[in-house]
Amino acid sequence: MRIIDIIGKKRDGLCLNDEEIHFAVNGYTAGDIADYQMSALLMAIYLQGMSLNETLALLDAMIQSGDRIDLSQVPGPKIDKHSTGGVGDKVSLVLAPLIAAAGITVPMISGRGLGHTGGTLDKLESIPGFRCSLSMAEFKAQLRRLGVAMIGQTSRIVPADKKIYALRDATATIASVPLITASILSKKLAEGAAGLVLDVKFGSGAFMKDLQTAQTLAENLVRTANGYGLPACAVLSSMEQPLGKAIGNWLEVQEAVQALQGQGPCDLMEITFELGAEMLRLAGSKKTRKDLERIIDSGAALEKFLSLVAAQGGDRSFLLKPERYPAPKYQQAICSQGEGYLLSIDALAVGQVCVTLGGGRNQMHDTIDHKAGILLGKKCGDPVHRGDLLATLYSDRKDVLADAVQQIKNALRLSDTPLHPPSLIQQIIRS
Repeated sequence: MRIIDIIGKKRDGLCLNDEEIHFAVNGYTAGDIADYQMSALLMAIYLQGMSLNETLALLDAMIQSGDRIDLSQVPGPKIDKHSTGGVGDKVSLVLAPLIAAAGITVPMISGRGLGHTGGTLDKLESIPGFRCSLSMAEFKAQLRRLGVAMIGQTSRIVPADKKIYALRDATATIASVPLITASILSKKLAEGAAGLVLDVKFGSGAFMKDLQTAQTLAENLVRTANGYGLPACAVLSSMEQPLGKAIGNWLEVQEAVQALQGQGPCDLMEITFELGAEMLRLAGSKKTRKDLERIIDSGAALEKFLSLVAAQGGDRSFLLKPERYPAPKYQQAICSQGEGYLLSIDALAVGQVCVTLGGGRNQMHDTIDHKAGILLGKKCGDPVHRGDLLATLYSDRKDVLADAVQQIKNALRLSDTPLHPPSLIQQIIRS
């Protein structure tokens, strides 16, 4: 079997068999297939697509490239959640402890932010002392003790995905539905999840810019997961404006704590409860959304998050007394020069401003400033009066503030007439 023949077969729009796909993935992971050859195969997949059987074979090959976590000794159903990424998306910080407090085990392996979208690991690491790297023994022990752990991908969990993703990023083949599907599901299946809820976002601040494209991805994710024996569902949610009001790692942690205290923004709580209800359903729990609301009100979800932070080495005192956290050197308030209603907030532009301020990275090796970010004063549909606070920028870099202020002003549009913002949740795709 030769990789050049496999490349040519896919280039011509033919379906690859299981053996050919495993040969390509195993060979590239082992270093026997060159970058330029795998790049050609990825481009052929990007252009020609993959059938369900091909996607399942790709998923299986990626899972088998590394270790699978055996959670059979961890009691109860193990349900995870994955988001395709957005601006201000701190849902995992609220949802994971909430579902654990409801009696469902949440083994969550998360990623870091790149470009305008933030990463759960970066947010957690803004908490002084927090460790995202646990051994498998520590991971399992914490799941047995607390019912929740939030860690990063290890070098032995789906190494093929890590290597192939880097190549996709360098060859403009990221936006391939079968490649995205195999990448997401391989990590979730390898971590031992028995059910998966997907938050597939669309809009300005999302990877998928329109609802139709997001539907295609969501349907493929659910169909492929089911084909591999993993119960899954997908919630399609809008990312036309940032989620919540906080954008930036430490700012988002603070907003997540407020949500766990029952004081979260309406949109953040809406998507959290919707995803949570689907996680309960996949787990076979009799609890409902109303039960999740009661768990928030009781303080049990907050206590679960504080226990999670302490278990992974974080200093929980900063969560309860955020004024103790190091302050950014500079902050800049942006106030309205006009009257009306906030028509739109360009989520992509806001996310890019956060990167400019130091709160994100353009390359994976970039250092980020956990303090940097943006607090929005208004959301779409809110009335705006002259002098009202629209946003506050935080950064240690004085030289970027002027440009960042102008970018934020350009990202906010006013209207003379009131409007109703688009629905946050557009569709739920179940098995």
